[in-house]
Amino acid sequence: MKSLLRSTVLLAVATGLAACPVQAGAATHLPPAEHGRYATLEHPQPVRAAEKTEAVEFFWYDCVHSHQLEEPLQAWAGRHRADVTLRRVPAVWPGSPGEQRQLGHARLYYTLERLQLADRLQLAVYRAVREAKADVTTEDTATAWAVRQGVDAQAFRTAYRSAEVGRQAEGAAELFRRYEITELPSVVVQGRYRTSPTPAGGVKEMPAVLDRLVQQG
Repeated sequence: MKSLLRSTVLLAVATGLAACPVQAGAATHLPPAEHGRYATLEHPQPVRAAEKTEAVEFFWYDCVHSHQLEEPLQAWAGRHRADVTLRRVPAVWPGSPGEQRQLGHARLYYTLERLQLADRLQLAVYRAVREAKADVTTEDTATAWAVRQGVDAQAFRTAYRSAEVGRQAEGAAELFRRYEITELPSVVVQGRYRTSPTPAGGVKEMPAVLDRLVQQG
């Protein structure tokens, strides 16, 4: 893992390597993890959830570690249904060679979210992108994929073209910056504590770290 983190940002973007250090121009080494398993954001962010703990996942459909986290994260969120709200943010980092592709993935995610299909189809998107090497970055290719999943084509296109989805996709890069994301996937708990594969000790260890962060609030 540590050797992967020494890879350049451009290599990670080009190949979808597991370590996924992110954001063009950022340092290729992660800052030291606080408390061993997570870091505290320098600038804590406001939370949307009033009565539950908020967890915000930053992911990219073509990141192998994001793919590996999906099923464990779904299981973790299911166990915490009563006390945690899980929110997802697709990764977009401006200036990277894959920026347009990332924006396409972001628009697909927010379209599925608007249609209330994101949870059901999230793993299917990963499989399409990571395993089938499908292009789902344009309206036509994303619609064709969605139709194969049983989604109504007109409903999908209407959501895809909506101003709200466009605004969310364009705003993903700002969230990426505000939450100080340096690796994918990352999960930020209660706008303050961030964990990811490297400080957690691997993708499989992340749910246990998240349990600890939820407990301390």
